[in-house]
Amino acid sequence: MNPARPRAASMDLGLLTTVLVLLGLGLVMIYSASSVEAMAMFHRPYYYLERQLIWAVLGVGGLVVASRIDYWRWTRLAWPLGALTLVLLVAVLVPHVGININGARRWIGFGPLSFQPSELSKFTVVLLFAATLTRRQWPVERFYPTVVAHLGALAVVFALILKEPDLGTALALGLTVFVMLWVAGARTAHLLGLALLAVPVILVLIVTEPYRLQRLLAFLHPWKNPLGSGYHIIQSLYALGSGGLFGSGIGRSALKFFYLPEQHTDFIFAILGEEIGLVGTTAVVVLFFIFAWRGLRISLQAPDRFGVVLGVGLTTMVVAQAFMNIGVVTASIPITGIPLPFLSYGGSSLVFALTAIGILLNLSRQGARARS
Repeated sequence: MNPARPRAASMDLGLLTTVLVLLGLGLVMIYSASSVEAMAMFHRPYYYLERQLIWAVLGVGGLVVASRIDYWRWTRLAWPLGALTLVLLVAVLVPHVGININGARRWIGFGPLSFQPSELSKFTVVLLFAATLTRRQWPVERFYPTVVAHLGALAVVFALILKEPDLGTALALGLTVFVMLWVAGARTAHLLGLALLAVPVILVLIVTEPYRLQRLLAFLHPWKNPLGSGYHIIQSLYALGSGGLFGSGIGRSALKFFYLPEQHTDFIFAILGEEIGLVGTTAVVVLFFIFAWRGLRISLQAPDRFGVVLGVGLTTMVVAQAFMNIGVVTASIPITGIPLPFLSYGGSSLVFALTAIGILLNLSRQGARARS
């Protein structure tokens, strides 16, 4: 009798289903939120949806490929990706290379599409730091040289992203690295000290840049300038409030008729609340909590320390960005230009988020195989 062949370990279908639901909802909401602007500017209501579909196909391709690559192989790609990331972060600041939109130089054009190096930087830093923080010759319990060296590398990337300027992405990256350091074994006292030092640094970054200070003041007192600095916050709250419990219905937003700026990007959650109501926004928040639970569960069951730190880093990267975006839209934190993962229009963010999911799915398969 032939011995039974061992069953192949399956990936985490709960995580995959959650992501696909968010992605599908995002495509529906991008069309709904952007159709009016797309018709006015390009005479094609499907303009933004078509472009997002291209990125979604590329992102799903990245997910499939990454799910089939053993996660530890990313240690070999981390350093080349790190070098490429630095080159692109510098290149985007060069005139005639980086695309300037609304005073921010964050994109590099490739024909009809554009690429955002700062989105690559989050993905790359997670891969690189997961590899270096778990090396035996770099004991993370020591503040010097391990923590200092990683903070120095982070500072370089942080400064380049701030130069674009993009404080929201820089803060999301900083939070992700902070969590990775803690999971890797850095001392809590060291991390608390760093957190205390970070507060005045962030305040200095805000008060020394007029537009950031204006956003902070608008967050504190939006009605002092309702047609100026407080406009985004007020219109976002109008959209959320007018949706009620069940919303006005998909496609029936009134605020998308040029009342709410960035309605299909940074503020898509507000349009979602207007059209699907509190039920819809609550469902999205629950889906991100499920994502966080599945991602952390996969990470903590990883076969080795590298897998644990990598999985936690990728999960935090997505979750931190999601709740920062929701915090902005609900006026819980000051405005920062950061998209909602899987839902907002934006190709670079979607591709790297989906590729990160592929790595998590491979990690879940490897963890299940190790336990069987």
